[in-house]
Amino acid sequence: MIDVDLQLTVTDGARRFDLAARFATDVPFAALYGPSGAGKSLTFQAIAGLLHPSAGHVRLDGRTLFDSAQGIDLPASERRIGYLFQNYALFPHLTVRENVAFGLTSWRRRRLAPEDAERVDVLLRSFDLGAMADSRPRTLSGGQQQRVALARALACRPQVLLLDEPFAALNPMLRSAVRRDLAAMQREWDIPVLMITHDIDDVLDLADVAFVYEAGQVAQEVDLQGGTSRPLMAQKLGVPARQDETPERSRLRRLLLGG
Repeated sequence: MIDVDLQLTVTDGARRFDLAARFATDVPFAALYGPSGAGKSLTFQAIAGLLHPSAGHVRLDGRTLFDSAQGIDLPASERRIGYLFQNYALFPHLTVRENVAFGLTSWRRRRLAPEDAERVDVLLRSFDLGAMADSRPRTLSGGQQQRVALARALACRPQVLLLDEPFAALNPMLRSAVRRDLAAMQREWDIPVLMITHDIDDVLDLADVAFVYEAGQVAQEVDLQGGTSRPLMAQKLGVPARQDETPERSRLRRLLLGG
């Protein structure tokens, strides 16, 4: 179960953005869906400990990661959260193996422990990266870079995996196949996933539940499995349906759009 209740304000000169986001879920795959600038990435950064909210809490499987009332604010390194950034954030000077292992070492401990080295090998095999273990990220395709970033995020045995626009950097023709691969990965590793996206087809293909963001708040909660929604705001997001869509998928799309 992940339970999030966050309030924070970010400013940039005369610009100000207020985030007040609340949601809780225990489904295997949840999506934060909405337009760019709605507050989804700020929510992820606060969950991961990269931003410090002014109020609220973040709880993960009974562990309190942040609670303003209790004065709890665990550092990012202690939160056990895997984070896949939108641009993958691979280190260009490191090999694929070194990228995957990066979070398992420190300046005090340069060499991997035997069990960590074995985990890296398992991840390389699982993500079909063994043949390119000594390659640099610039020589890889977008899909291969994504697999390296996912393997790195899983190396530290996270309790939840945060995926920020995981398909944005991919050729549109590859996205359906990579969505299937990601769904298979989630089932194999059995780790809850929170995904940010503004692509409604990402939600329809992958998510069990979606939290629809609008202007820094959760506008509605949509249960993709049960086909129900709990609207919280009236504004709708206009996204056309695909022409080859099934009636059930069209109905779920309407729920995501607040219709």
